[in-house]
Amino acid sequence: MNAPTPAPIPRRVHYHKQARELELGYSNGDSYRLPVELLRVYSPSAEVRGHGGDSAVLQVGKKLVGLENITQSGNYALKLSFDDGHNSGLYSWEYLFELATHQQAYWDNYLQRLADAGASREPASIHFKAL
Repeated sequence: MNAPTPAPIPRRVHYHKQARELELGYSNGDSYRLPVELLRVYSPSAEVRGHGGDSAVLQVGKKLVGLENITQSGNYALKLSFDDGHNSGLYSWEYLFELATHQQAYWDNYLQRLADAGASREPASIHFKAL
């Protein structure tokens, strides 16, 4: 029985700040741009995924989230620090490649979960009432 082929390791990681996209470039010439919002709402952290079963926490209001820092963790993952304060969870090369190559399915699932919950991608805004 053959062992599964490991996910490729990106040779290039670049953050497009204005577009809020993380670009992963691979040695075979493939390149993927992942929206930071997608990375944030699918964070591998226990805070987002929960602690097993159906305990995942739907992330709402993350449309405008950006990255503050990207660091490599060993030879196996990236640690992403988001500008909303979230910075736990390591994005393994396998997980990043999974998100990149199945991005539309993850996005559609996220939008459906938001719709089912009556929630929004838009950040909560503060409204001031004149006295």
